[in-house]
Amino acid sequence: MDRLKQILSRIDRKGYKAYKGIKGVYSFPGFRLFVDHVQGDPFASPSRLYVQVSLKESGFPSYYISNKSRQIAFRDFITRSFREAITKVIKGKRGVGKSGQIQIDNPGQEILDRTSCVIESDSIEIRFFMGLPAQGRTILAQEAIDMFFIEIPDIVSRSLYLKNTDETSLRLHVDANEDQDYIRDELLAKQGLVAFIADGSILPRRSGIDDRPMMTQDTVRFISPEGLRVELETPHRGRITGMGVKEGITLITGGGFHGKSTLLRAIERGVYNHVPGDGRELVVTRPDAVKVRSEDGRYVEKVDISPFIKNLPGGKDTIGFSTDNASGSTSQAANIMEALEVGSRLLLIDEDTSATNFMIRDERMQALVAKEKEPITPFVDKVEQLYTGLRCSTILVTGGSGDYFDVATCVIMMDNYLPSDVTEKAKDVVKRFASHRSREGGDHFGQLRQRIPSASSFDPSRGRREVKIGAKGLKKILFGTTEIDLTFVEQIVDPSQTRAIAELIYYYALHYAKKNIGLSEGLGEIMDALNTKGLDYLLGQRMPDCARPRIFEIAAAINRMRGLKVTIQS
Repeated sequence: MDRLKQILSRIDRKGYKAYKGIKGVYSFPGFRLFVDHVQGDPFASPSRLYVQVSLKESGFPSYYISNKSRQIAFRDFITRSFREAITKVIKGKRGVGKSGQIQIDNPGQEILDRTSCVIESDSIEIRFFMGLPAQGRTILAQEAIDMFFIEIPDIVSRSLYLKNTDETSLRLHVDANEDQDYIRDELLAKQGLVAFIADGSILPRRSGIDDRPMMTQDTVRFISPEGLRVELETPHRGRITGMGVKEGITLITGGGFHGKSTLLRAIERGVYNHVPGDGRELVVTRPDAVKVRSEDGRYVEKVDISPFIKNLPGGKDTIGFSTDNASGSTSQAANIMEALEVGSRLLLIDEDTSATNFMIRDERMQALVAKEKEPITPFVDKVEQLYTGLRCSTILVTGGSGDYFDVATCVIMMDNYLPSDVTEKAKDVVKRFASHRSREGGDHFGQLRQRIPSASSFDPSRGRREVKIGAKGLKKILFGTTEIDLTFVEQIVDPSQTRAIAELIYYYALHYAKKNIGLSEGLGEIMDALNTKGLDYLLGQRMPDCARPRIFEIAAAINRMRGLKVTIQS
């Protein structure tokens, strides 16, 4: 501690690069401080630091780290507490660039497995960024001393010790996470459910850019239809009731602006756990659910879209379909096949974001355009085969096509954000208004083919740098000179996941791309390693701001790499 103060005093008013001398480990009362990386410039990415506090001295009971679910939630809570403490202690930047700032990962409404806080064998480790203060490129040592010896100890004291923690909130956070994991891992499959929405849930959000719950006097809380209500027994909440969405083909219908897409959005986000008070903390979806949509202009490399599209003009191959500029229908077909390739068995689809000609071809269009002239087999003619052949369920929002009533196993109507079970009514409609369209789907769904990415597809170099990868916000990855656009990959919920995806693509390139194994197999092994060894092991360094993604989003990023080359596994 004294050594750090001596170094800072010695380099006062010197050039910024003299800060490099503070890299190292320092003992403070109650914690150890590690200066892991020192920025080279006040305008560069801030310095990386981490603090270790003895678990015993922190005072937190072992309950909070006694299993994986509790530990993830505990680490998430500590990250939030550290961030809140920063806002109370740090009053603003001092100097130029990032001078005087202290930052940590910024969790949203989801509880994610993050690298910002980890549990070592006997300590809590919190990782954060610090902008070392300077005026111009001249070191401001006194300001740095204040940060290291006043502000950081205050932040640590406020957030890493039980005595200064609201333990009621901590316990609620941890128990809520464990309940959600329990429902997803233990209850859904046993009851034949793909999703559960608890009674009393608040599904509407404040806005398209604010994911917090809409809390007004007009907010409608979710109430399950009686015929779809199920009871679940949870470890901490006890018995809860809500709507169970069963395996099969579920339609969500109703008038415009009555909550169809809002319900699907909640189910889509239910693959993640949510914080208490979010309103969706008891909306739980099976973990392999993937939202698919059309995506005009996306890159597609050798995807077998033949279950949906065949006999393209000019004899273009659809078993190994490739394009630099996919249409709405070909992109949606590719998105489905890529999701199935890496293991999805629940598709979430909204007609608002789908290609119309991919979803339906009605009897009048069939009469006008003969099947031999139409390469697209619409989804309505394949959705049953997806379930019977692959056990892949579908939840579909539709307000414009009653032809899906013929194949639906459940029909839910939304009216002013409240659901009702209209399955029997839909069946009656089918009897009274028979569809005369012809089925075009054939006898079976088609083949799932595994693809093998070429090692030459992964070049992380940029200019003089052998490795230049990173994320730009939530929806963009830079991998060498390749820009990966994830705008329409809708289940990435946190920029920290995007950063992790960028790093895991590099890990895949180093360890799997040269092995001539399928994308699904390679990514599956990576997910197994994440389960057993954690993100730190795969990233190869202490990164303060990554969060675990799912296999589906990693695969989606790789599949959108322009320049990706694959071979189809025989």
